[in-house]
Amino acid sequence: MSFKTDIQIAQEAEIRPISEIAEKIGLDDDNLIHYGKFKAKVDLQSLKNDEAPHRGKLILTTAITPTPAGEGKTTVTIGLADALSQLGKKSICATREPSMGPVFGIKGGAAGGGYAQIIPMEDINLHFTGDMHAIGAANNLLAAMLDNHIQQGNGLNIDSRKIIWKRVVDMNDRQLRFIVDGLNGVSNGVPREDGFDITVASEIMAILCLADSLKDLKKRLASIVVAYTFDNKPVTAADLKAEGAMTALLKDAINPNLVQTLEGTPAVVHGGPFANIAHGCNSVLATKFALEHADYVITEAGFGADLGAEKFLDIKCRAAGLEPDAVVLVGTVRALKMHGGVNLKDLKEENLQALETGIENLLQHVDNIKNVFGLPVVVAINQFTADTEREIALVREKCSELGVSVALSDVWAQGGAGGIELAEQVIRLSEEKSDFVFAYDLDNSIEEKLNAIARRIYRADGVDLTPNARKQLAQLNELGFNRLPICMAKTQYSFSDDPALLGAPHDFTVTVRNLKISAGAGFIVALTGEVMTMPGLPRVPSAESIDVTEDGKISGLF
Repeated sequence: MSFKTDIQIAQEAEIRPISEIAEKIGLDDDNLIHYGKFKAKVDLQSLKNDEAPHRGKLILTTAITPTPAGEGKTTVTIGLADALSQLGKKSICATREPSMGPVFGIKGGAAGGGYAQIIPMEDINLHFTGDMHAIGAANNLLAAMLDNHIQQGNGLNIDSRKIIWKRVVDMNDRQLRFIVDGLNGVSNGVPREDGFDITVASEIMAILCLADSLKDLKKRLASIVVAYTFDNKPVTAADLKAEGAMTALLKDAINPNLVQTLEGTPAVVHGGPFANIAHGCNSVLATKFALEHADYVITEAGFGADLGAEKFLDIKCRAAGLEPDAVVLVGTVRALKMHGGVNLKDLKEENLQALETGIENLLQHVDNIKNVFGLPVVVAINQFTADTEREIALVREKCSELGVSVALSDVWAQGGAGGIELAEQVIRLSEEKSDFVFAYDLDNSIEEKLNAIARRIYRADGVDLTPNARKQLAQLNELGFNRLPICMAKTQYSFSDDPALLGAPHDFTVTVRNLKISAGAGFIVALTGEVMTMPGLPRVPSAESIDVTEDGKISGLF
């Protein structure tokens, strides 16, 4: 049996003019900055004088620890928004923008799949409205101004060995991780070791996603620490007088992007930090805008709940004063069997023993959401045809022991109609009282916060700081950054910092090898294990299958 590809489904869909979609949530053309007929930015300046804002229900979609078998978190997010629309609810899905690096590398797009997609998916997965390019330009402008300052006399006394600001590019490219630049003579700058991150790992991305206004954006940009002086004093973007020009480059990018689902539900797609190396959620402005214009806002956080959800709750919600009304935890029977030790090629066979072993991963995520953060949660099983009744029954049984319901989701095949059961559960849960709390207190020391995440969320024995990380810890304390939240940079494939440890491992420690201040974003990044801020391409990149016809029609994009 053959299935249409995601891009075939998207290209065959009836797409409505974006003005029609805007009307559904009370916007007119004066509130839009059009990028063609089918996508637009919402002009936040035009909404400033609106009446007291409406406050819809905020629903967070997260997932089990990802595997090559797939989970379908974005697909469920989109399908759930469509299902709520089918039930007569005014809904918006608020998702992240994809990075082109993974699109051309190994990952699926960030526009969903099957009959639960956001369109125009080709645009969204490629250049979209240029936000990524604006972020990269602002990042690299700051890098250029930093190196130029050193070249022009170094009045700030910057130690070029202590530069922490990297250049970025929106592509997976391991060749750029470590480079030497400024070579071949005095006119080409001061030679130094340098390197590139992928654009979504830039602090500029985090700042764009956490800023609540253009004024706040400029203030945060000014606070970025780019280097240290010879006497270990921090040097900021404000010291380089870069924040004004950087804000100018981001003036349009700060506005959320409005598109639509296949079924015409409004979708706000804005900001896309990775959850394994950054905080993994869409922008505060997009989420707040959606909450003011819908009764239900379905948003997602990247990778498993140990990363995306933890950062959504401990960083984004804390910074923005948000509180989710309910959480959807997405998993598949296939992926849980893989966590239980089944090889990828054998996942179609019923295996209750492996499922019972692997389900511990799901249950730990559920327990974290319910008992660490105090939020109502429903498990969404993203269905595959090979799932058996006995396997589904086992998942229901284990979840019921934790007092958590399970809903089947078939939105990939049926669109919104396949998410009705889940939507009904979400409506019910969102009316329940939550006891939302954070996983740690900001008054805790940096090391206490690291240990709280490791012990309470990962179920580790704690963290082990390398000598280098201990030196950085002392410096952060000395500079007064100790009250900031923590952004853990950790593999997405395990609760631990070892990607090979599947399921729900115990008796391990998390090694923190680097502590880096992101003063503009307002958090401390803790690098663990071997996680990289610049991914590489696989042996067979997805780019090999992507092509375009003479009439401009793209093929091979999922």
